[in-house]
Amino acid sequence: METYQIELLEPKAKKLLQELVKLKLIKVNAIISPKNEFKELLAKIQGKNIAPLTLEEITREVEIVREKRYAKK
Repeated sequence: METYQIELLEPKAKKLLQELVKLKLIKVNAIISPKNEFKELLAKIQGKNIAPLTLEEITREVEIVREKRYAKK
Protein backbone atom coordinates (compact mmCIF):
# COMPACT_ATOMS: atom_id res chain seq x y z
CA MET A 1 0.00 0.00 0.00
CA GLU A 2 1.27 3.45 -0.87
CA THR A 3 0.32 6.71 0.82
CA TYR A 4 0.04 10.05 -0.96
CA GLN A 5 -0.67 13.56 0.17
CA ILE A 6 -2.66 15.52 -2.37
CA GLU A 7 -3.91 19.07 -2.65
CA LEU A 8 -7.29 19.55 -4.30
CA LEU A 9 -7.20 22.44 -6.75
CA GLU A 10 -10.71 21.92 -8.08
CA PRO A 11 -13.71 21.42 -5.75
CA LYS A 12 -15.14 18.82 -8.16
CA ALA A 13 -12.16 16.58 -7.41
CA LYS A 14 -13.50 16.02 -3.91
CA LYS A 15 -16.64 14.43 -5.41
CA LEU A 16 -14.47 12.08 -7.43
CA LEU A 17 -12.54 11.04 -4.33
CA GLN A 18 -15.79 10.45 -2.43
CA GLU A 19 -17.00 8.16 -5.22
CA LEU A 20 -13.74 6.19 -5.05
CA VAL A 21 -14.24 5.84 -1.29
CA LYS A 22 -17.78 4.52 -1.85
CA LEU A 23 -16.38 1.93 -4.25
CA LYS A 24 -13.85 0.97 -1.54
CA LEU A 25 -10.96 1.69 -3.87
CA ILE A 26 -9.32 4.29 -1.66
CA LYS A 27 -9.39 5.49 1.93
CA VAL A 28 -9.24 9.21 2.69
CA ASN A 29 -7.74 10.52 5.95
CA ALA A 30 -7.71 14.18 6.86
CA ILE A 31 -4.33 15.49 7.98
CA ILE A 32 -4.19 18.25 10.56
CA SER A 33 -1.30 20.63 9.99
CA PRO A 34 1.09 20.97 12.94
CA LYS A 35 0.17 24.64 13.29
CA ASN A 36 -3.55 23.84 13.57
CA GLU A 37 -2.86 20.91 15.87
CA PHE A 38 -0.94 23.21 18.22
CA LYS A 39 -3.76 25.77 18.16
CA GLU A 40 -6.27 23.06 19.04
CA LEU A 41 -4.09 21.88 21.92
CA LEU A 42 -3.81 25.42 23.29
CA ALA A 43 -7.55 25.93 23.01
CA LYS A 44 -8.15 22.66 24.83
CA ILE A 45 -5.76 23.59 27.63
CA GLN A 46 -7.08 27.14 27.93
CA GLY A 47 -10.66 25.89 27.91
CA LYS A 48 -10.18 23.99 31.16
CA ASN A 49 -11.07 25.89 34.27
CA ILE A 50 -7.99 25.15 36.30
CA ALA A 51 -7.46 27.19 39.43
CA PRO A 52 -4.10 28.96 39.55
CA LEU A 53 -1.47 27.29 41.70
CA THR A 54 -0.86 28.68 45.15
CA LEU A 55 2.61 29.63 46.31
CA GLU A 56 2.67 26.55 48.54
CA GLU A 57 1.84 24.23 45.61
CA ILE A 58 4.55 25.79 43.46
CA THR A 59 7.09 25.50 46.28
CA ARG A 60 6.15 21.85 46.82
CA GLU A 61 6.66 21.06 43.12
CA VAL A 62 10.02 22.84 43.06
CA GLU A 63 11.18 20.90 46.12
CA ILE A 64 10.14 17.58 44.55
CA VAL A 65 12.12 18.37 41.39
CA ARG A 66 15.15 19.43 43.41
CA GLU A 67 15.04 16.25 45.48
CA LYS A 68 14.96 14.13 42.33
CA ARG A 69 17.73 16.11 40.67
CA TYR A 70 20.13 16.11 43.62
CA ALA A 71 19.36 12.52 44.69
CA LYS A 72 21.08 11.29 41.51
CA LYS A 73 24.41 12.86 42.48
